[in-house]
Amino acid sequence: MPDPTLTHAPTGMLPRRQINLIFVALIVVMLLSSLDQMIFSTALPTIVGELNGVEHMLWVATAYILCATVMMPVYGKLGDLYGRKAITIGAVTAFLVGSIVGGLAQDMTWLIIARGIQGLGGGGLMILSQAIIADIVPPKDRGKYMGPMGAVFGLSAVAGPLLGGWFTDSIGWRWAFWMNIPLAVIAIIALSVLLHLPKHATDRVRLDVLGTVLLAIWVSCLVLFASWGGNTYDWDSPQIIGLIIATIVFAGLFLWAEAKAADPLLPLALFRNRNFNLTTAAGLAVGIAMFGTLGYMPTYLQIVHDTGATESGLLLVPMVIGLMITAISSGQLASRTSHYKWMPLASMLLVAASLVLLSTLHADTPLFLLCSYLFLLGAGIGLGIQILVLIVQNEFPITQVGTATGANNFFREIGATLGSAIVGSVFTSRLTALVTERMPQTSAGDGSGASLDSLTPTVVRDLPTPIRDVIVNAYNDALTPIFMWLMPLLLIAFVLLLFVQEHPLATSLDESGKTGGAAPADAEMTTATRRQGTHAASAASTHDHAQARDDG
Repeated sequence: MPDPTLTHAPTGMLPRRQINLIFVALIVVMLLSSLDQMIFSTALPTIVGELNGVEHMLWVATAYILCATVMMPVYGKLGDLYGRKAITIGAVTAFLVGSIVGGLAQDMTWLIIARGIQGLGGGGLMILSQAIIADIVPPKDRGKYMGPMGAVFGLSAVAGPLLGGWFTDSIGWRWAFWMNIPLAVIAIIALSVLLHLPKHATDRVRLDVLGTVLLAIWVSCLVLFASWGGNTYDWDSPQIIGLIIATIVFAGLFLWAEAKAADPLLPLALFRNRNFNLTTAAGLAVGIAMFGTLGYMPTYLQIVHDTGATESGLLLVPMVIGLMITAISSGQLASRTSHYKWMPLASMLLVAASLVLLSTLHADTPLFLLCSYLFLLGAGIGLGIQILVLIVQNEFPITQVGTATGANNFFREIGATLGSAIVGSVFTSRLTALVTERMPQTSAGDGSGASLDSLTPTVVRDLPTPIRDVIVNAYNDALTPIFMWLMPLLLIAFVLLLFVQEHPLATSLDESGKTGGAAPADAEMTTATRRQGTHAASAASTHDHAQARDDG
């Protein structure tokens, strides 16, 4: 088993100009994933309609989510073992291949296959980008780069739906796939030419095949019951109950396999680190709140406030502005002051406050007031989302940064998947009950009613005024209370983050923030890692090892 301190120990920082060029390439990589998902969500109804596959629409989204979620910890671990340059280029290439297959798809089968291939690559794009920044920038300066990376997702939240709508209405939905090709080619060329990372020794590396297989099984079961529950099947149906049981059983087997593995995919030693556990739990809560809120906001604006698709996207701009301001400034502050704990704490309170305000929305709420609430939501998310990743990366030596980053993002994605499913199920149930309760009796059988399964902004807009008013108010009253129900999650996350230990941000690529001040905890991690067969040494000793540079 190779010694991690021998396989990945940077000898010094790259020139600032080269770091900036690599950073631009990584921004393109992250745009590939985040922008694609937002574009595709807008274009999907048109795509499945043209391919005559509405009944299979759920599989299109599930294929991507499933493959991407499973691959997150895999990419993190492979990057730590073999180096991140080749792995990242491979992930971008897989995403490129999936885009080509999707652009050429003539039926739903090939469309689903294409989204699965995209997911195999997309699951690593964000994680590997964050880990590469950790390879070339020490934690003390890393916030300057992590902040803009977080802002990319806010930008995609608005630009994606706008582009998706434009592609669908003008040049065709296939450009949702074709546009990825030039971006992917640029990213591959830039990474190949600019990215020079330490070469990793791969002698006697034993991949955790059993752990990977078990992870794929239990995550598949979890994603399927979250996607199908309350939608394709009732929550108490044999199919959903069976998937829940299978998730629990195979998750238990996965933990058993990781405890026995010589070099586990997801080392259990990670969970002996207090800050890792606390920030991962907080990130999960933010993921639930963020996806549970933003997933329904564009449709809410179109149905309740009668806005067009483009206008609803533009109304999200205040949220993006808030997110970009705080994401970029929080990174700068963390790098300058090394005091960062207050940021995720303030983030939880701001997001919680925004959810309370959003729960007070009514059909006649002025749009400027709604936009101010969204600005507050974006500011809260931006203030903490990348700082949580920075805290995790600061806890571990560079030999474990990819694995820790992958695990952190993996659990946040799990939370987002579950949160979106639960919010969607509760919302649908409430909407059905409210419409049934409030619908005028005279509308039954007169042809003016609309099936809730087929409610679209256009359908609602064309309904008779009495029926439209019922639908609009029911939609508002079914959704907005859920925002209040999500708020306690943020308060729980706030309490958890109070116990985060603010370790100084490391000034060297070779060290973690705990090198000088938490010897017992470091010793625990080292002992656990040795037990897994990796023989990790302390971060300070890495300065004594010479490294080859990968120029290819």
